[in-house]
Amino acid sequence: MLEDLKKKVFEANMQLVRYGLVVLTWGNASEIDRDSGLVVIKPSGVAYDCMKPDDMVVVDLNGNVVEGNLNPSSDTATHIELYRNFEGIGGIVHTHSSWACSWAQAGRDINAYGTTHADFANCAVPCARGLTEQEVNGQYERNTGKVIVEEFIKRNISAQECPAVLVHRHGPFAWGKDSMKAVENALILEEVAKMASRTERIAMADKNSNIGIEQYLLDKHYQRKHGKNAYYGQKN
Repeated sequence: MLEDLKKKVFEANMQLVRYGLVVLTWGNASEIDRDSGLVVIKPSGVAYDCMKPDDMVVVDLNGNVVEGNLNPSSDTATHIELYRNFEGIGGIVHTHSSWACSWAQAGRDINAYGTTHADFANCAVPCARGLTEQEVNGQYERNTGKVIVEEFIKRNISAQECPAVLVHRHGPFAWGKDSMKAVENALILEEVAKMASRTERIAMADKNSNIGIEQYLLDKHYQRKHGKNAYYGQKN
């Protein structure tokens, strides 16, 4: 079942290792087949160097295992909540990449300081509110997804405008049209987080420093790559 998608999701998970976005068994990637409503996701706690395409687990949008001999990722319920609410996305990645995690642990948005960020998102990458004790002790993973969705609704931004989020005290989730694009966005998020950290450190040493990208420049870079009249890249 969904053999080609299993291979693709396996490769997306392996790219997380190649890009240095995960260590040990941390992190996961998934992709949804919208026609069937089934999700292929990494198995829980399986070392990347031991993992095979056949180890990928197929679940439905209620979290039931449809195919697979291993337990799905412990973050499966978060992925499902995002797929249910962000209909335009096809793949999701969760990592514990160090720079993005540092911002999440600090409870800070990653503000837009330059055009690299603007090419990625047309707003700050939001850090969602912290989960309450009741939410943590209840359906923790599902509630994590709910808090992410709540944050995007509250800020009136779409999953297409900003393809990533920070979960307070936890780490980043990124998404895209498929699992490969989600990996790419997770990598960009890590670089943007690193740049923002260094920008703030430099600014602290120079009291005359003026950081924060101008809105017109942010808009220009975002629109030329993602807008309806985008002209970045090749047509074919």
